[in-house]
Amino acid sequence: MPAPSGSEADERPEIDRSQIGQHKLLHVKGGLEIPLAEITMRTSRSSGPGGQHANVTASRVEAVFDVVGSPSLSETQRARLLDRVGPRLVAMAQDERSQARNRDLALARLAERIETALTVSPPRRPTRPTGASRARRLAEKRRAAQRKLERRPPGADGD
Repeated sequence: MPAPSGSEADERPEIDRSQIGQHKLLHVKGGLEIPLAEITMRTSRSSGPGGQHANVTASRVEAVFDVVGSPSLSETQRARLLDRVGPRLVAMAQDERSQARNRDLALARLAERIETALTVSPPRRPTRPTGASRARRLAEKRRAAQRKLERRPPGADGD
């Protein structure tokens, strides 16, 4: 099979199969490790083209992670996941013909979603408008007021 071209290669996450298969753990950045026993894997027939192969192979894989029932998460991690993604996290893959490859892709996507949901964004520091931006705003207000004055019919007094 030829190597994927430009954009296709960017869409596929790299998978370290040694971590997924042998250790029975899903490694998420930040030191979190989730046992694969906590992740429910469901297979079904994939949609789309594929000829006779697609009609007989259950190559579509869904990885479902129960956030509420997971003993691997700390209370703060659980609260953050519940707040951002809800009680269940689902990742699906049907990109490849192989069920094993789709399983790896679904697990990689699940790890990516968990990592994204657990990321803490730095607090926003409120800033004040600069002097130049204040001057621009006031100049625009003056131009708008002048434009409205020019729309008045001739001879109308401004009280």
